[in-house]
Amino acid sequence: MCNNIQENKNHLLLEHHYTMWDEIVCHLPIAIFSVAFSILMLSFLSYFDVDGTNRIGAHRLFHNFHILHLLFAATGTVLTYRKYSQRIIPAIIVGFFVPAIFCTLSDILFPYVAGTLLGVNMQFHWCFFHDFGTVTPFLITGMVNGWFMSGHSTNKKLFYSQGFHFLHIFVSAMASILYLVGYGFYNWFEHLGIIFILLILIVLIPCTLSDIVVPMIFAKIKK
Repeated sequence: MCNNIQENKNHLLLEHHYTMWDEIVCHLPIAIFSVAFSILMLSFLSYFDVDGTNRIGAHRLFHNFHILHLLFAATGTVLTYRKYSQRIIPAIIVGFFVPAIFCTLSDILFPYVAGTLLGVNMQFHWCFFHDFGTVTPFLITGMVNGWFMSGHSTNKKLFYSQGFHFLHIFVSAMASILYLVGYGFYNWFEHLGIIFILLILIVLIPCTLSDIVVPMIFAKIKK
């Protein structure tokens, strides 16, 4: 993460709009490369397609990447929150609901809306409704992981590294594009350009808000 961004995080909440914009600009190149690699991975997956739509493989892999995204997001949310506040109960509440909401937006709702706007008959599948028992352990484990990472300076440096954020956004991009293909957008390759642009926005904004901006705001709210 950019060094000047880290310095700005210690400013007052009145400056958080500037900080949020800086975060988005700082993460934009990471999001671009992450989405590009996710498209490359989907292309390799399509090469071994067996039913002509790639639906089966994408449908299964989406769930794997979605739960991994929850793990990464919950870790980042709790870690950022504890950087600005040591309150336990609010950290648990923020650490659970913030990644649950923003991962749902980036991995499911936004891809569903994007496919629908492009004229695709998309299916809606919300994992917290259909697979609650599967996704929750990953979310809770991410919260615990973020809690322990917050106590070690080496682990915090790892989280704020470019490599960690690339991996996080790549996992989010994979979940988003696999949802598109697995739940209706079978001819995705014919719309590759617009999908590339949409995916950058779909993963960039929710991941930045979930990892940094929203937990920072909640942590600075006074009792």
